[in-house]
Amino acid sequence: MAGFIGNSLNIAVFVKLGFTEPSNISLIALAVSDLSCMMLSLWTTTGVLISFGDFILPFNPTNLSHVTVGGMLSFATRTIAWITAFISFERCLCILVPLKVKKIITPSSTLTAMIIIVALTFCPYFYAYFRFKFVWVFYPNLNTIILDIVPVDYFLRLEETIIVICGVIYPLLAFSIVLICTVFLVVQLKKISSWRKSVTSTVGQWGDKSGENSAPISPPAKDRLSHKEERLVKLVVVIAATFIVSSTPTCVMLLCNVVFEEFSVFGVYRRIYVVLAFMASLGQSVSGSVNILIYYNMASKFRSNLRQLLRLDRQEHQK
Repeated sequence: MAGFIGNSLNIAVFVKLGFTEPSNISLIALAVSDLSCMMLSLWTTTGVLISFGDFILPFNPTNLSHVTVGGMLSFATRTIAWITAFISFERCLCILVPLKVKKIITPSSTLTAMIIIVALTFCPYFYAYFRFKFVWVFYPNLNTIILDIVPVDYFLRLEETIIVICGVIYPLLAFSIVLICTVFLVVQLKKISSWRKSVTSTVGQWGDKSGENSAPISPPAKDRLSHKEERLVKLVVVIAATFIVSSTPTCVMLLCNVVFEEFSVFGVYRRIYVVLAFMASLGQSVSGSVNILIYYNMASKFRSNLRQLLRLDRQEHQK
């Protein structure tokens, strides 16, 4: 529930802030993806919970939920990963080419990038809606006919390739980009902080000796960040770090799937699989729910607009 409310408020606030800032567009896309992921997870969980009950339904709830939203849920999680990778890379460009970044990263180019990310991420999962077909199956133990799904032979032959692309290459590549960009941003923030401390120290020393402030040496171009840009970089670092922590169990699962054949819910390593699956699901839920807290604490414009939206400022004035 926190994820639904939080991401809905995120979308409302960023829409209110407008689309003139490229970062707002990518953060709206991230919030929409998080909200979609929450909704799809709820539908999948509902199907699983119904299957545990003693209900005689005209369809198989677990299989139906898997077919209807299984591919879309994977698509949503991969989209979140790639949008986070784009946001992180965008901040790296602000440090590497600060004088050219406004020409490279514009609202239109950011919107185009979001559309490309969604399209490229969705295409491999499109096959999920053709790999199964609906059939009526007679269940002797229930003495009834139930609508169920069976795999299509043609798409079963493509499944291994699709799994490698969607289940291994896509998520691990996005995770690697986020990790590399985050490390780079942290290192650069430390350099900028060290340079500012050295400038302050130098100015103080010159002031003590001559009574005049000497003009400090200009920093390298990549260190010339405005305070606004620096705050945004710090915000992105926190978002990316949250994504890295929450996505680590998923990446470990993906690597184990490649290395160990028996790594599944039915295999030899089923206990480890279940633990990692639980941690991955929990991490995904937490990651999608805490962004509003990050924005509120680190973005003054977001905080003021959210308070206006919830009419908190008006309540304080009335008191």
